[in-house]
Amino acid sequence: MIQQQLESIVVLMADDDAADRELTQEAWDASKLANPLRFVENGRQLLDYLRHQGKFSDPASAPRPGIILLDLNMPVMDGREALKEIKRDEHLRRIPVVIMTTSEAEQDIVKSYDLGAAAYVIKPVTFERMTDVVKTIEHFWVEIVKLAPAK
Repeated sequence: MIQQQLESIVVLMADDDAADRELTQEAWDASKLANPLRFVENGRQLLDYLRHQGKFSDPASAPRPGIILLDLNMPVMDGREALKEIKRDEHLRRIPVVIMTTSEAEQDIVKSYDLGAAAYVIKPVTFERMTDVVKTIEHFWVEIVKLAPAK
């Protein structure tokens, strides 16, 4: 059982902003985090990745994430709808979803938790702060928390 937690946990980020994805990747790399970080650009791609559909049909190229970082405001399917779909799916609902967005609106925070978000983080705008956030997420969700096994 303990061995499972020591294995590499894929972190999947759903964010439509290329600059935010790049900042996160740079902070991830600078922090020398061992876990792979993967990206999708909207809620539809996120669900396709999780369900191995479309361009993500090969499970080897779309490994199940241990954690999802989810932006709320995205085109095609926003984060709220994607979160709702994830938490309705018996095969996906155990994956912790951390909302990482620029919205500080109380209704977004409340709705995210109501839909099953594990945490809500205001997206940092500086490299230094993003580095702190990704290190904290990695430390908490990989080193401290015991994740539930996939169904």
